[in-house]
Amino acid sequence: MENSMNSRHFAEYFKPGGGARQFFSSILIWGIGFGCFQAVMNNYLVDVVGMTPFQRGTLEFFREMPGLLLVFIIALMHRCSEWRIMKIGTLVSLAGIIGLLFTTAPGLAPVTLLIVLWSTGEHIMLPVRSTLAMNIAKEGKAGRSLGFVTGATNAGNVIGSVMVAAIFYIGMNLFHASSGVRLYNVVWGVIAVLLIASFICIARFRSGEGLTKRPRLYFNGKYGKFYALELFYGARKQIFLTFAPYVLIRVYGMDTTMMAVLMGACALINIFCAPLIGRLTDYLGYKNIMIYDTVILFFVCLMYGYADRLFAADVAYIAVCINFLLDAVISTTSMATSMYVREISDSAEETTASLTTGISINHLISIFAALAGGLIWEKFGFGVLFSFAAVMALCNSAFAMTIPRPGTCRARG
Repeated sequence: MENSMNSRHFAEYFKPGGGARQFFSSILIWGIGFGCFQAVMNNYLVDVVGMTPFQRGTLEFFREMPGLLLVFIIALMHRCSEWRIMKIGTLVSLAGIIGLLFTTAPGLAPVTLLIVLWSTGEHIMLPVRSTLAMNIAKEGKAGRSLGFVTGATNAGNVIGSVMVAAIFYIGMNLFHASSGVRLYNVVWGVIAVLLIASFICIARFRSGEGLTKRPRLYFNGKYGKFYALELFYGARKQIFLTFAPYVLIRVYGMDTTMMAVLMGACALINIFCAPLIGRLTDYLGYKNIMIYDTVILFFVCLMYGYADRLFAADVAYIAVCINFLLDAVISTTSMATSMYVREISDSAEETTASLTTGISINHLISIFAALAGGLIWEKFGFGVLFSFAAVMALCNSAFAMTIPRPGTCRARG
């Protein structure tokens, strides 16, 4: 009975023979591996590598570089189909994890190189996952499909976090292992197995595509508003991603356990919210979602920056935690931008090329936003920093108001 219900569910949203089952199985397994990686990376850098905060910031700069260079990386694979690019990205990340597993001298330089390798594979898959999710969906179901991708990824993140907690609890309490290299190597081994399984899922699907010809480097005037949206989104996103946890830790004294609980809660909530947001995007249209989500984020950023001045300490702490969760939920509405790009693209290859260019633009501003954000915090305080993020959200909303409504782009063409 359950299998027949799942079959009907897939038949309702996805094209028959489009590879939806293989695709979402791969996404879920990858999400588990990513959740494991995120759960241990920072502790590994402190416990094993001994990174200072400055070195950690330097690592983050290099870790985000593949996103900036993505337009050139994807250009090298301009004849590969989306399915093949996804396979390549998985193998590149696998190479980074195997390197971490077998490295005998986990020093600053080799660990940085291997984490950048992991990040390169992760970034390679970002644009093609969105393209594939929309391509396998039936007409009018693209938003739901993108929501399922986010939901599956978040489900994997929760599972991965629980697996890491179990590995360290059992290792330290039953086998009396220290939190040194040995337990981290167990996690790296688990991630390697998961990535191999993820690769097998997508390798089993034969898309029937031969060589694909997509633009090597794709810039087009019709995507000008999309590029501007990525600039504003990238600046606001990076400020929140980099400094929101620091506010909780340095201003409100949140410990590691509570931070892990909060991160897990974000992923857990998004398992249910992401598909709902996808359905809402299909119903209201990507333009309305792109306008109203950033209006909400304007108030989220202001509350984050000034809650300590508006409320008593305990109330401010709760308010900031709620806004942290709210930002995590609203960030899933970025799928609306992917739908806008697909609407004005002439082919799946053009969609992937355009999304890739957008990710590179996003990361260009992200790198500088992170560097400038630290200076703004030191000179003027974190309230001013999050006020700047709020302004970026409003600019994003203003630009979103100027894009055509769904269904009018092709009519004009």
